[in-house]
Amino acid sequence: MTTPDAVPLSGPRFQTEPAVLYREMRRDHGAVTPVLLDGDVPAWLVLGYRELHQVTGDPVLFSRDSGLWNQWENIPADWPLLPMIGRKQPSILYTVGERHRERAAMISNALEAVEPSELRRHCERFADELIDAVCTEGAADLIADYAMLLPVRVLARLYGFSDEEGPALVTALNDMIDGRERAIAGQTHLARSMAALLAERRQRPADDVASRMLADTGGFSEEEVAQDLMVMMAAGHQPTADWIGNSLRLMLTDERFAASLFGGRNSVAEAMNEVLWEDTPTQNVAGRWATRDTQLGGRRVRAGDLLLLGLQGANSDPQVRTHGSELTGGNNAHFSFGHGEHRCPFPAQEVAEVIARTGIEVVLDRLPDIDLTVPAASLTRRPSPWLRGLTELPVRFTPTPALGGTSR
Repeated sequence: MTTPDAVPLSGPRFQTEPAVLYREMRRDHGAVTPVLLDGDVPAWLVLGYRELHQVTGDPVLFSRDSGLWNQWENIPADWPLLPMIGRKQPSILYTVGERHRERAAMISNALEAVEPSELRRHCERFADELIDAVCTEGAADLIADYAMLLPVRVLARLYGFSDEEGPALVTALNDMIDGRERAIAGQTHLARSMAALLAERRQRPADDVASRMLADTGGFSEEEVAQDLMVMMAAGHQPTADWIGNSLRLMLTDERFAASLFGGRNSVAEAMNEVLWEDTPTQNVAGRWATRDTQLGGRRVRAGDLLLLGLQGANSDPQVRTHGSELTGGNNAHFSFGHGEHRCPFPAQEVAEVIARTGIEVVLDRLPDIDLTVPAASLTRRPSPWLRGLTELPVRFTPTPALGGTSR
């Protein structure tokens, strides 16, 4: 399937100007673009909104079974993208058919049992603790000091981890998701942490997500539960952290959201929704595999070819988006949570939204007259074609006293 004009799925433009890059790909190659992954591994990047809808809506033709891949013989054991793609991993990501639906129900049930008021309380407590650590200084990096720490602390508590395990989990998750030299090490740490948690909960069940998944009557093995918890942690932490960071960046740099910095709240939801359209944390996802030869977007796709889901490219497809399209007011037809039977479960979306919105609101409540300390154009992104998040978001504000665990 390799074509001479395939586009490397790497390089600085994925950080500096992805919207322009996706437009050029669409102009030069159409809705389905040939790309090269690390090591010149070929794949297709689906950028068309309709084509992505077709791929994600037809699990029979475009399967989530990675065992179908026709490139496995060319993939080394230390390939850095293995944690993102995986060879027949026993997780929900690579399970198909009725078994996938059963596993999705197990995850949804475990997350739905989270009490909304408890979730909000955890979010506020951890957010306040993080703000307490910087509020007297008058300056902070809202990525390293806040957004990169809050989601995993909340998720760790919901899943059953101790608060002390959070920092190491952050590092492991970031290493794994960035898909570079420490990706395998990050995946290994996360797997060991999950195995230890489940061994503990098997002996001493508690009111947490891990215990509820172990108690499910679907007959899932401990390895399957561990794999699904790893997926849930990875999918719930980094994209939510980037959702917080990207939304705060938008609110600090776009005058349309200025009022929200001084007590308004409707603009918070609008900024968050616009980010899901225009600056979505999850840019590209691996993937789907063709079960037979087929045609897609004018391309001849062979059986076993890997198709990457270009979520941001599809969100900005000019075939469905006109200039100035209304993005607020509840327009949720974006692909940021996926589509089809493998989309992010609704309870997981709700958890992510509560964490992100609470995190943003606590910043606005606690840090008065917040402002960037650098020009907006100088803000940089992490080097990943998969996720789009800021490397830092330096701000200044009037120093305020810490709450010290008192109620806001």
